[in-house]
This record gives sequence, structure tokens and C-alpha cells, in this order.
Amino acid sequence: MNLAGKVVLITGASSGIGAAAALKFSQLGASLALSGRKVDNLNDVAKQCSGAPFVVAGDITKEADTERILKATIEKYGKLDVLVNNAGIIETGTIETTSLEQFDRVMNTNIRSVYHLTMLAVPHLIESKGNVVNVSSVNGIRSFPGVLAYNISKISVDQFTRCVALELAAKGVRVNCVNPGVTVTNLHKRGGMDEQTYAKFLEHSKNTHAMGRPGQASEVADAIVFLASDASSFITGASLPVDGGRHAMCPR
Repeated sequence: MNLAGKVVLITGASSGIGAAAALKFSQLGASLALSGRKVDNLNDVAKQCSGAPFVVAGDITKEADTERILKATIEKYGKLDVLVNNAGIIETGTIETTSLEQFDRVMNTNIRSVYHLTMLAVPHLIESKGNVVNVSSVNGIRSFPGVLAYNISKISVDQFTRCVALELAAKGVRVNCVNPGVTVTNLHKRGGMDEQTYAKFLEHSKNTHAMGRPGQASEVADAIVFLASDASSFITGASLPVDGGRHAMCPR
């Protein structure tokens, strides 16, 4: 694949799947706009990429920041070919323990910001006949207890993906999402897991994933790049599991 000449905006690019996607896109010649809240981390990722990515820090839960991120990207490159909605958070909790504040925080980050940024990007994507890749989760396909708000946010991403794909197909814009299983990033530790609990969580994933291990961020990035490229030119509205078979498993 060759993505030379393509402009790609990635949210949550300062670590994990977003950072891995930035590296993959840069290796294929894309021009990058990297967004996230931690500018130092974004700069570190940018240094690892070829082609001197454009760094535009901001908090996508703030409408003014989201508008500024998109505007700055267009001012820098003059167009947008690919939007990767990757930024996300997780918080543990059940219907008995998840507060409305927690629920709103997860939903604002994981789906409201995706809606807003995509809405702003659509005119530019129609012009470029570009595409959107959303980062959902196996939690958008399967149901798990203990992370209620996160589950709801991710199934919302999947439905958003399908609906917008149908709305924009006739205008030449594709919209897809990836659904990672347990992936080795800092997501869960940022969500409150300590090192010991996280180590046990990764060990347990050997039993909950058919392929016997957790995924790597680079493996999810490969799927994102595929969906963003012309290699998937006849794919839209798809939710692509990148989960070592987790979505296909049932307890026995």
C-alpha cells in the first residue's frame, strides 16, 4: 500500500493504538495530523514518524478544541483524506456503581466527540472522496459486566459507523470501524487498574481469546491502515474484529 499524498488526522495519537497507527501511516507516506491532550507525548510520537507530522494538541470533549483541531489540519494541508477517531477512555462500574458523571465522561469522550469531529470533517471528506475509521472495541460486539458505560459507548460507535456509512456512501465516503480485543496499551491502567491487576488481566486474556494471547497495538494499526486505504475500496459500514477470535467465543 502507498498512501503518499493522503492527509490523515488521528485523535488519541499520543500513545497506544493511535501512536501505532501514526507510525504505520507515516511508513506508507501519508501526511499526518496528530491530536491528543499531552503535547509532549505527541511530539515524541511525531519524532518516531517520517514526514514531520503536524501536531495539534487539544481535548476533543471540548467543542472549541475539536473545531480548532479540524480547522488547523485543513489550514496546514488544505484537505483531509482520512479521519481516524481513536481517542477513548474506559471506566469500570455497573448500573449500581456508575455515576452519571462517569457515564457522561465516557460517553462524551468515546462517542459525542466522534460525532462532533466527524460532522465537521464530512464536507472535506466528501470533497476528497475520503473515509473514516473509528476505533470501537470487542465490547461493541459482545456484552461484558463491570464496564457498563464503556460497553454502551462502544456499541454506539458501531451503530454510528453503520449509519453514517449508509448516509455517505452515495457521496463517495466510506466509514468503517475496528473492534480490538484486549490490546497491550495503557488504556486499562489509565482507567484505574494497578500493575498487579493489569498483569492478571493480560494473563487471563490467554483464555478469553481464541488465539491465546492479547493483541498488540501494531496489529490493530494494520487493520486501521487497511480500512483507510484503497485496498478496502469496496468496504463500508463494517465492524472489523481485531481480537484474536474473542468475539466468536462463548463460555463453556
